[in-house]
Amino acid sequence: MTSMLSLAYDWFFSALWIIESERNDEKVNVYRKMLWPSISGKVLELGPGYAQSLKFLKHTTLKDGSTSIDPAFIQSYTVLEPNTFLYNRLQKNAELNGFHVTYDTMSYPEGNAIVTMGGGDENVPFSIVKGTLDGDEIPQKVLDEAPYDSILTSFSLCTARNPEKSLENIFKLLRPGGTYYFIEHVRQPEPNDPLVIEDNGVSARFWGTVQDLINPVWKLVGHGCNINRRTGETVAKMGGWQTVDYKNVRPAIDLQSRIMPLSFGKATKPE
Repeated sequence: MTSMLSLAYDWFFSALWIIESERNDEKVNVYRKMLWPSISGKVLELGPGYAQSLKFLKHTTLKDGSTSIDPAFIQSYTVLEPNTFLYNRLQKNAELNGFHVTYDTMSYPEGNAIVTMGGGDENVPFSIVKGTLDGDEIPQKVLDEAPYDSILTSFSLCTARNPEKSLENIFKLLRPGGTYYFIEHVRQPEPNDPLVIEDNGVSARFWGTVQDLINPVWKLVGHGCNINRRTGETVAKMGGWQTVDYKNVRPAIDLQSRIMPLSFGKATKPE
């Protein structure tokens, strides 16, 4: 029964995310454009959802005028996604960007029966792995591909059961000198926070309190999404990084954006 409820929960979120991801992208793509073009080498992304942000990676123009992921910039791309109901659109978006998609059949045996289209061995490999990084067990495929030059999260640490463990594993999987890129929902930063680059007149104390009050319900509807974590601060305070550079934004586009401010930036592991 628990398994059936879990599957129904995953399906419900996948259907909801078709609509919500588009609305979310309209608000945050401006910040992705600041970070994603620098992502390079061997890449690991946690919780990509439908992977609409792949279009912001470095692309090259082909002879027929179309664009494809630049193999001189991206060597390989591995995604770690626990919700299998997202896989169909995830695969399609990867293939539209010129990747050659395969499934890790150790973590997802059903991948043996899935036909992938577009791309061949000459295209940049794109591996879909079922799992997370918020526990002690890291999927073998993710370990086999390590270390990574770039690791990224885009609204996935808000759903991690143990975000500190996820960050610990991210640091472990990065090569020396590698970079972690992130854009995450956070609790409203404190008033007069010097890291806030867009204030938009939003009352930090009021909306931060609203976030705390509605988070239990939001977490239930949003597939585990916590809107009152301080992820930017958590990254900066975990230690071990050579540099951490992040900013906060208080959007005021609509009511939803006021309860979903953002932290975005990057952290680099020492050489």
